[in-house]
Amino acid sequence: MLTTGVIPSLHVDYKHSRIKQYHKEGQALRTETTINDTRDFGAGKSLKNLPALRQIGFTANRRLLDVQTITQDCALGEAALRQVTAPVMVEGQRAAGLRYADPRVQALLSALLGFMLLVRGFTNRQLRERVAGLLGQATESLTAGRMTYDLRRLRLHGLIQRVPHSHRYRLTKRGMQVALFFTRTYARVLRPVLAQIVPPEWDHSTHLRCAFDKLLTSIDQFITEAKLAA
Repeated sequence: MLTTGVIPSLHVDYKHSRIKQYHKEGQALRTETTINDTRDFGAGKSLKNLPALRQIGFTANRRLLDVQTITQDCALGEAALRQVTAPVMVEGQRAAGLRYADPRVQALLSALLGFMLLVRGFTNRQLRERVAGLLGQATESLTAGRMTYDLRRLRLHGLIQRVPHSHRYRLTKRGMQVALFFTRTYARVLRPVLAQIVPPEWDHSTHLRCAFDKLLTSIDQFITEAKLAA
């Protein structure tokens, strides 16, 4: 919640470390990472590890800023949209497309957004639990094999990448953009608009429905007059 006269700040905690973001002197946005225990990232405490720790801090800052940038601008072009919804072939491996309005795809992408800021990424099990919950199913009903198929689809479409030497995955920058675009437009545009323009009980109840009905009437009138003219 934002309060007039109070400068907002953002805090992201990971074990003993923290990212803090705030407006310095009310003007410039400042993002700083504080590492209080180097062992949180598998590094020692000697000074020779300082360059590695600087890189870890810089990467954390950049990742947060990338997420915020994509959140504000998640538009996709037609070509990019087709690359996601159509099947792809990558190094001899074929993956099915991710259909925009498919409930399973929407659940997958919504679940992925919950892992955006995880440093270590996520596992098959973690994704299964979230997807099952979004679909209203028990985790046991969603097999590990089925989730492996979905992970493969997401990876070949470039939406996730495997964390090296592990069975964990991380959302890519492209994946964040696609997931935000798909879930936001579906939840905020497609569903509420269709709910107004399709059911008969919404007749003359909203400005959008009245405008849509007027458009259909005008089209029908145009067709009728065109037939009479012919």
